[in-house]
Amino acid sequence: MTEIFFHQYLADYHAFKPYWNYEDGCVLLGCERMYRMTGKEEYAAFLLQYLNERIASDGTIRNYPESLCSLDSFQSSKALFFAWQHTGELRYRLAIHKQAAEIEKHPRTDSGMFWHKRIYPQQIWLDGIYMTAPFFSAYAEMNGDTGFFSLIRHQFRYLRNNLRNPENGLYYHGLDESRAQKWADPETGCSSAFWLRGMGWLLMALTDTAVFLPSAQSAIKRELSEMLKDAVDALLYYRAENGLFYQVIDRADSPGNYTETSGSLMAAYAMMCGAGTGMLPGTYYETGLSVLNTVKAEKLRRTDPGILLTDICASAGLGGEPYRDGSCAYYLSEPVVSNDPKGVGILMSAEAAARAYNPDTAEG
Repeated sequence: MTEIFFHQYLADYHAFKPYWNYEDGCVLLGCERMYRMTGKEEYAAFLLQYLNERIASDGTIRNYPESLCSLDSFQSSKALFFAWQHTGELRYRLAIHKQAAEIEKHPRTDSGMFWHKRIYPQQIWLDGIYMTAPFFSAYAEMNGDTGFFSLIRHQFRYLRNNLRNPENGLYYHGLDESRAQKWADPETGCSSAFWLRGMGWLLMALTDTAVFLPSAQSAIKRELSEMLKDAVDALLYYRAENGLFYQVIDRADSPGNYTETSGSLMAAYAMMCGAGTGMLPGTYYETGLSVLNTVKAEKLRRTDPGILLTDICASAGLGGEPYRDGSCAYYLSEPVVSNDPKGVGILMSAEAAARAYNPDTAEG
């Protein structure tokens, strides 16, 4: 049923936003990974058609939201590496260079961390490390620019030192270095709840960054591996009875809390990739696979309108208007939807990871 669902989903897909956005990027990367695993041209064709319509001959990304100054913009740009390798068209390589240059203009906190967006000054969100670090690790491999490795190491070390709760090992969603936001703890600057998809972004950032690190950067990979195991173990402690993870990770007792699909899939993906690349012990593959299979059994449903991937948090953030206070109650108030690209794209990536590292046990 999984690949039937992917086929139907891609056939009916419309861009999530009118500009270059990270939601579409989740689907693009899922397609790349499924193509690499299955060799089915529909996945590569979807990705290349999407990019072909948006990348000009000089590498300009049409409808690029430059004014937003958002780290989210790097997510879809990760698909440019596949397009360049697959087609050899210069415009994709030029687009990669243009996207990499955007980071030079991006505002930073006093500690050298990137603001999540222009409208969130002095704020670091877990989302941002996933959007950027794998892109720059891939860029360094392509371009030979080793200067990015120190930047990558600094970003991950900062998160571990400042957003990790030392008592339970979980990571807070965000931190405000200015301590100006109402959601920020006046001492630590951190938000107050542990949001599953925030942790998911971090876990995938660790695996997707490490895969591009050359042997000369083995020390960084070792750090990322240790960070990954520590974070995965912390998350597994709060695993629900059905084997998945809660929207607010450590608050199973809170009314309205539920096992959320996208974050559970992110954890599954990270565990299988981590085990497959040696970042985690091999036993974590089976744990990740069991999470994936539970999602497919409980959250992927046949309905009269078609197949639905259910129980996906539509969106979550901090601050803004209306104000999001980062509390447990806030995260549980966000709409729960089906077939959101942040869930479907990660399902594609997790399914590909299952096949990549143990194809005999993955389902079709």
